[in-house]
Amino acid sequence: MAEEEVILEAEGLTKEFAGFVAVKNVDLRVRRHTIHALIGPNGAGKTTCFNLLTHFLTPTAGQIRFNGRNITGSSPAAIARMGLARSFQISAVFPHLSVRENVRVALQRKLRNSFQFWRSESVLARLDARALELVAAVGLAAFAESQAVELPYGRKRALEIATTLALDPEMMLLDEPMAGLGQEDIKRIAALIRTVARDRTVLMVEHNMSVVADLSDTITVLARGEVLAEGPYATVSKDPAVVEAYVGTGHG
Repeated sequence: MAEEEVILEAEGLTKEFAGFVAVKNVDLRVRRHTIHALIGPNGAGKTTCFNLLTHFLTPTAGQIRFNGRNITGSSPAAIARMGLARSFQISAVFPHLSVRENVRVALQRKLRNSFQFWRSESVLARLDARALELVAAVGLAAFAESQAVELPYGRKRALEIATTLALDPEMMLLDEPMAGLGQEDIKRIAALIRTVARDRTVLMVEHNMSVVADLSDTITVLARGEVLAEGPYATVSKDPAVVEAYVGTGHG
């Protein structure tokens, strides 16, 4: 794989908690402008791996490079400013702000001083046009003035993606974007992820195998904290070790 094709690379990524090895010697290479899925049975270490990549957890060993730059030891905020942004599994929006205001708060982070809530309404209004563009892009134009708390669950996930997009990341990490969604919402969010991925890179942890099969260019399978297999879905899904890992632990 040509070096310039790789946007995010982890080498020997390891995380121990009081003697328990949650992630063990994981090598991961995510190619630019692809959708890469991280899958595995429950307890495989997927979310721990995600937390290490964005430095919400510090690795016990190993290195992480983003755009060829060693980001190991950088703060989550610094990593987000570099263009690697994460959408959280638990909806991370302000419940009593409107959809438009939530996206506008995220846009404020792109300003020199983050979260300037004291700025005059007229200054903040300049951000409204871009906020409304992003709201429309995720299919929430009809909900722009609704409070986030009033949104159905699937629409909250769309808002979360809009607030992540407001940071204008080069790469998005999506932590179980389909969790808790009904079939109609799954179709909508899958279409949104496909659209988002046209001009950026997406790494996602996801349990829904039909979504993974449909969206992903490359899949990395973790089991007991280690990489079990990697490749396109058609190859990985037939790998006897992968089938055994899922059958042996229950699909999760």
